[in-house]
Amino acid sequence: MSVTGPRVPVLSAERVTVRIGGRTLLDAVDLEVYAGEVLALVGPNGAGKSTLLGVVAGDTDPDSGRTVLDGTDLHRWRLGDLARRRALLTQANSVAFPFTVREIVAMGRAPWAALPEGNDDEEIIEESLAATDTSSLRSRTFPTLSGGEKAR
Repeated sequence: MSVTGPRVPVLSAERVTVRIGGRTLLDAVDLEVYAGEVLALVGPNGAGKSTLLGVVAGDTDPDSGRTVLDGTDLHRWRLGDLARRRALLTQANSVAFPFTVREIVAMGRAPWAALPEGNDDEEIIEESLAATDTSSLRSRTFPTLSGGEKAR
């Protein structure tokens, strides 16, 4: 017999408000994300979807409210630990140099470079290319990809 306690969100935003230039982009927004959950964030242009993602990723500071990851306020996480815990790829990505798809995927392993987990980089890069159906694109440079290929 297993005893389980209340479900605790892995990530939560509590009464998050973001204002920019006198305009309110998010107004007391609450969000809870649980392990194993598939979540879709939908809404019209300008609804604040990207702003909310920026806040929960730790890239945008809210004017009020808080964001909690694994029980710890997001602003208390060390950058390296946060980088190993989450990833964010925004909808608009400009890459100044002609990096290949494989090189872009490999950049995602940077937070593990000095840790024992970095020893598995090659295997994880290959698994990531396969999981995103981008193995055939590995040698292509990022600027030559279509919008859909970039999204993958």
